[in-house]
Amino acid sequence: MKPLFRLSCLLVLLAVFAPQLPAEPAPARHAAGIATAHPLATRAGEEILALGGNAFDAAVAISAALAVVEPYGSGLGGGGFWLLHIASEQREVFVDARETAPGAATPDMYLDAEGQPVPGASLNGPLASGIPGSPAGLAHLAAAYGRLPLTESLAPAIALAEQGFRVDESLTRGLRFRANAARRSPAFSELFYPGGQPLEDGALLRQHDLARTLRALAAEGHDGFYRGPVAELLVAGVREGGGIWSLDDLASYRVVEREPVRSRFRDITLISAPPPSSGGIALANMLNIISGFDLDELDQTTRRHIVIEAMRRAYRDRSIWLGDPDFVEVPVALLTDPNYAAGQRTSLRTDRATRSKHLSGIWPETEGDDTTHFSVIDTEGNRVAGTMSINTWYGAAFVPPGTGVILNNEMDDFVIKPGVPNGFQLLGGEANAIEPGKRMLSSMSPTFLESARGVAVLGTPGGSRIITMVLLATLAWAEGADAAAMTALPRFHHQYFPDQVVFEPGAFSAEERRGLEALGHRLVESPRLFGNMQVVTWDRASGRIEAAGDPRRADEGEIY
Repeated sequence: MKPLFRLSCLLVLLAVFAPQLPAEPAPARHAAGIATAHPLATRAGEEILALGGNAFDAAVAISAALAVVEPYGSGLGGGGFWLLHIASEQREVFVDARETAPGAATPDMYLDAEGQPVPGASLNGPLASGIPGSPAGLAHLAAAYGRLPLTESLAPAIALAEQGFRVDESLTRGLRFRANAARRSPAFSELFYPGGQPLEDGALLRQHDLARTLRALAAEGHDGFYRGPVAELLVAGVREGGGIWSLDDLASYRVVEREPVRSRFRDITLISAPPPSSGGIALANMLNIISGFDLDELDQTTRRHIVIEAMRRAYRDRSIWLGDPDFVEVPVALLTDPNYAAGQRTSLRTDRATRSKHLSGIWPETEGDDTTHFSVIDTEGNRVAGTMSINTWYGAAFVPPGTGVILNNEMDDFVIKPGVPNGFQLLGGEANAIEPGKRMLSSMSPTFLESARGVAVLGTPGGSRIITMVLLATLAWAEGADAAAMTALPRFHHQYFPDQVVFEPGAFSAEERRGLEALGHRLVESPRLFGNMQVVTWDRASGRIEAAGDPRRADEGEIY
């Protein structure tokens, strides 16, 4: 086990204000809970709640702190989704701060003269970067839903950037992985590879340029990042490095508020991410398929088989239909309709695995992560599930000089060519093709679960595996699991292509493995654990808040 600093979650329990239970499906004047991927981010959220901020102020503080202490997974150079529950209005809203394609982007920008993908072009350097949305998201959360000014809610992150913090193994492992790409960015290398070598565990990391950028955002809000000196430095650095951003790209960026996807599973209401996330639709689709079977009457192997087949079909639909709803028509009502799932079940046999190539849809020309999440509930019942990303480890591994901002490589989440898998081996079609100003499809799935039992706020990083991790946690909660059990349960995943079931060590018993293989499933044991789920639950009967972080982050093994 690693020291406390490596624990992925700290639980913050604040004062209990009133003993009686609320009538509505959210905690009211009870305890507050925070689950984040880093104890310093949890502390930032705690500080803001103690100052009188609400869950939305805490979300700003946590998101910004994670940008400082987990630069490999999220940051001001990336994007994010925040699913909000506003207790006073008993409503939910989805804040979409996903990155957008630059105005000069073209559908074939990552192809060579023969029309083939250029290796690494959509993953490394500033050409791989979409226009960041996270800073706009923080400004929007503070202005529209918070109580505190950005100068207060960003103060913990600014202090962490200026005063520094001791780096851990997750940070340094990512640096070793990205060493070759990092050489193309002197500002990135100077910060994370002093003397030409990656930072070592326990080194003090100070990020003065990032602190100045955060101060500009705190002082001027949206315009502090998207206009003026910071914007000019960003564009100059991007273009010098071979990118195509313009000042107009930054100035025109806007957050979009969207209606969450809602569905029912047993007595649970699921509220999750709408397009341009694929999470809510895929979750609703999978749960609708599964609901046609009485899992309690099935043996464990058959139960696993049904869940895998539901995953296969939902990811098949993802590849065909999903994209930015401001650019393409996404058939949300159809894909989340229980009758549509009933039709999908007609091709699902309990005695045999379906070959993905036997389902109509997109198939590859050849067979050929990192993010972060937090969950918050405050004493008034407001809640936030926030997932932010710069895509793969350290994004594009590029910092425009003078900004301290690590750029994302989210352009790889577009379809660079139909039938060609992206960095997570996900397929896609024209709905997710590159267009100027378009938001690339995402798997980030911040989610609320509500039932007579109470509320669960959850999400996780993990690239293409995010949705299936949330699915498994949802099924576990439906069977009575608590927050700790939801984060700890072993995971398995199928995403239509490749046609295989990837599973963590210990996810299947020897009997289950034999049974699934006999049904025709190809099983691939992952050499690494995956995910970093953060869950906060509220129990209606007792008013008890529980927060749990993924125990995998306290393990010595490698984590996706």
